[in-house]
This record gives sequence, structure tokens and C-alpha cells, in this order.
Amino acid sequence: MNEAVARMLGRYRCRTEADYKNALIEIMQEVALLGLWRAKFFEHAAFYGGTSLRILYHLDRFSEDLDFSLLKPQPKFDLNPYLNAVQAELHGMGFNVSVETRKKKIETATESAFIKTGTKESLLKIDVPKEISQRLQRNAVLEIKLEVDTDPPAGFQTEAKTLIQPIPFAVNTFAQPDLFAGKLHAILQRKWKTRVKGRDYFDFIWYISQNIPVRLGHLEQRLRQTEGWKGKKPLTRKALNELLKRKFSEVNIELAKGDVINFIKDKDAVNLWSAEFFTLLLSRLKTI
Repeated sequence: MNEAVARMLGRYRCRTEADYKNALIEIMQEVALLGLWRAKFFEHAAFYGGTSLRILYHLDRFSEDLDFSLLKPQPKFDLNPYLNAVQAELHGMGFNVSVETRKKKIETATESAFIKTGTKESLLKIDVPKEISQRLQRNAVLEIKLEVDTDPPAGFQTEAKTLIQPIPFAVNTFAQPDLFAGKLHAILQRKWKTRVKGRDYFDFIWYISQNIPVRLGHLEQRLRQTEGWKGKKPLTRKALNELLKRKFSEVNIELAKGDVINFIKDKDAVNLWSAEFFTLLLSRLKTI
């Protein structure tokens, strides 16, 4: 096993196949971030979304995707040079990966790619126990989605956060009030037909528990971009509360629990979930 990867794996207490897979994904995510830093990607973009909370702020759940926003709109942004850097960094750590862009079926303001590797091959690279490796499907593929918003709404701030593994490097990320704005936008606007992303609701609880305020101005810009707020007047705290109350009353709580349960260690963390519980938390919501 690569020495740097071994040090990173030492942070985890892996017992099950899911434990090792989650650890592997997170290690590969951090190596990918290092590759992006070396390629000076963060001079043009910022890290945001659930994985940024997990890696930079120790959110108590695992996360799948790497989400980024450009610092200003660039409709012709070319992601490919940075993907080469990601692949080179992962290869350097001993992982046999491919990094492939996703061809768009419809034109959107996002650029997407996937980091792909053989699940069994990469788990063997981190010395998964034999009793687990014997059960792994030989052809299974592990994927990490990488997505960049090329038309970011205005009104956000960024800050640098330092990671020390595999080596010390810096990641440009949204400030916490803007990360929260992005999360509330996801809760209000996500269009999943048959699923509920319970991870959004788990993260909502985390923001409330950390007393992090939401930047209303940035949330308003996000909502206007997706037609979630069409009012002539600015979005207010009262109006936001009403939008969230309506959303909480409509959400299928059992589907939300089912979505998040495999990403958290303490399964009891969702026992209190209900529309009433989330509505009650609105009394603690702070805005700036």
C-alpha cells in the first residue's frame, strides 16, 4: 500500500465492506482535491456541497460527489486539463483509475466527469481483509462524480481551508453561510421524482446545530436562477420559513431516512425525524 494512503486509512476504524468502501471513496476524494490544487483549479473555482462539509468540517456522514462552483460565470470553461491532473494524482498514489467526462444530452450550466475504478482492485490496494475481499464482485465499478457549476449565482464569499493529507495543501471553499444557502436551495428545489435526498435534511440539522447562519442574499440569487423565488421584493426570513415549512410538510420522511442511513454510523440519528421536527428547528434558523 502507498505510504500516504496508509496514513490516511489509519484515520478510519473499518470493520465492514461498507466501512472500507466509504474510506476508499473519501481517500480518493482527498487525493483528487490535491490534484486539483496542484493544477491551480482553485484559482477559478470553490468547493461546496455535502462532501466539502465532510472533508473540511468533519460532518458525521460520508458523501459521494465532488461539487464545485466557478467564481464567476464561464460558459465555455474547459474542465479537461484539471481532470488530467486528478488522474495523474490518483495514479501516483497507486490507484488504477480513469477520469471520463459525461456527454450532455441537454445543454446545462454544469460540467461533469466521473472518476472510475474497479471496486475490488482498489479495495485490495488498501489491504481489505480476505474475508471481505472474497465476497467482492470482480467486475464492480466504483464511481465518484465530479461536477462544476459554470454559471454560479452572485452574492457568495469564499475562504481557504487547509488539508494536511496526503500533503499539506489548500482548498478554496464557499464560506459557511453560503454553503448553507446552497443546501437550503437543494432542499427547496431538488427535482427527484421517486426519491428524497435525506442527506440534505441531515446536513440541515448539522448547520442548525453549529449555529451557522444562512446568507439570504445568496440563497435568493440561487432561487431566482431556478425560479424558486419570483417575488419583486427581496427574500426575507419570514418568506424563507414559509417555503421550508411547506417543503417539510410534503416530504416523505421514510424515504429521506432510507436515503441517508447507509452514509451514517449512528442509525439512531434519524429516529426523531418528522415534518414537525424539522419545522421546530426553524425557530433556530439564523440569517445574515
